[in-house]
Amino acid sequence: MRVITGAARGRRLKELEGYETRPTTDRVKEGMFNIIQFDIEGRKVLDLFAGTGQLGIEALSRGAASAVFVEHRRETAALIRDNLKLTGLGGCAQVVCGEVLAYLSSAREKFDLIFIDPPYAANLWENTINTISRFDILSNHGIIVSESPVEQDMPLLSPPYLLHRSYRYGKTKITTYHREESEL
Repeated sequence: MRVITGAARGRRLKELEGYETRPTTDRVKEGMFNIIQFDIEGRKVLDLFAGTGQLGIEALSRGAASAVFVEHRRETAALIRDNLKLTGLGGCAQVVCGEVLAYLSSAREKFDLIFIDPPYAANLWENTINTISRFDILSNHGIIVSESPVEQDMPLLSPPYLLHRSYRYGKTKITTYHREESEL
């Protein structure tokens, strides 16, 4: 697993032993970042179920302003910190060791780009996406990018959140949601 492009291009990231973490494959990650390539620079990123941190790290490498990584296991959160040091991107990052839904319900800031890649067996997509919408932590014109198995049905949301599009990469599906500008 490596950083594809940007400031940390080519850097290999550390991974945990065993099967508890399922990193996004390089092929899927490259496709995902091709979809959002013009929506990264200067943005605030939230990487949920961060695992190794590779999605948020890739965004930082490509010019994102900052990233918050949320991971519930201590050893995995420590791995994210190691990967941030390895890439030299730790100065604009925060690692939160805690449950994703608890973090979302207490978040006090809005994000421009949110990555969701929960453990497939946990089936947390609907609850996570609905919680993001309910607490409205996506900025105007922000994007949610969710990775899931192809057969996973993704929730429809009420405006200003809109399911934008789904892309297939073998057995993996990438679904994007956009938040339209709301009038206050």
